[in-house]
Amino acid sequence: MQSNPVVWFEIYVQDMERAKRFYEAVLDIKLEKMPAPTAEMTMEMWAFPSDKATAPTSYGACGMLVRMEGFTPAGGGAVVYFGCRDCAVEASRVAANGGTLVKEKMSIGMHGFIALARDTEGNMIGFHSM
Repeated sequence: MQSNPVVWFEIYVQDMERAKRFYEAVLDIKLEKMPAPTAEMTMEMWAFPSDKATAPTSYGACGMLVRMEGFTPAGGGAVVYFGCRDCAVEASRVAANGGTLVKEKMSIGMHGFIALARDTEGNMIGFHSM
């Protein structure tokens, strides 16, 4: 197994436009529309920025927002953490963009800081910074 075995994540959403606005505003990024993998799959996908398709120069996994029949957002289970310069900045944008801040920036000792939030779809997400 690779030293960093996580290579992909999907965040399931019900309202794609609402979810896109939330993530683009909170993370200060632009999501990219992606085509469905096959003609038989009816799904809408928007990818987070990544340099993995060219020459990977940064740490982290690729992923996207996905709206697909039979897949619903979840408030429990795995939590995706987004890397930040200062996680308090992204956390401060959550409520104004329709999400709920669950835990303000807190120390996790030598591993830096985290903040936790629920997105507009009910998914628990995290922000991490050193």
